[in-house]
Amino acid sequence: MKLKKKQKQAVKRTSMIALLFCSVLLVISFLSYEKPDTNKRQYPQPVVSDEVKDYQPLVEKYAKQYNVDNFVDILLAMMMQESAGRGNDPMQASESYCGKRACIDDPKLSIKQGVHHFSKVLAKADGDLELAIQSYNFGGGFIDYVQERSASYSEAIAIDFSREMYEKASDKDGYRCLRDEAKEHGACYGDIYYVQSVMNYRDVIAEE
Repeated sequence: MKLKKKQKQAVKRTSMIALLFCSVLLVISFLSYEKPDTNKRQYPQPVVSDEVKDYQPLVEKYAKQYNVDNFVDILLAMMMQESAGRGNDPMQASESYCGKRACIDDPKLSIKQGVHHFSKVLAKADGDLELAIQSYNFGGGFIDYVQERSASYSEAIAIDFSREMYEKASDKDGYRCLRDEAKEHGACYGDIYYVQSVMNYRDVIAEE
């Protein structure tokens, strides 16, 4: 009888230890679980097109000419964001060249003008790379807007600028909100997340 009682006690202790062990594992699993950040924007994995890669020698040529040869990866990433390297104006440089859209119909001229324009906004931005990149999309007025506020580039100030420009626009039909977030902010002038997109492409280029 005493033996059976001891056996029962041993089984009971073993069960309690097992239950305690399972409870500890459950707590550890709960603490290590990382909840998804619902506020974080999710981007698809960026891919750089063959067309952009084919233009790299030409980009390198003009980058050297305009003393921005350290930014070839950025320029290629900007081209990818602008057009994926397709069309006759792959750098979408017409507005900086002639003040209106679609006046460039030669890819070589587009790249030359795009690189030249980037070199100018980079100098005007005092080397603030992100400010220069966003200004390529927004226009040089964005640099004035930021510098007048003694600030540097941030996503928040890009949204503020886009919203103000959109509100001031007499003909809003000429603008389209590129992203759902832009609609939420009422910031439909340009692309408020242009810098983030360019940097994502830059990272892919750097890895290849």
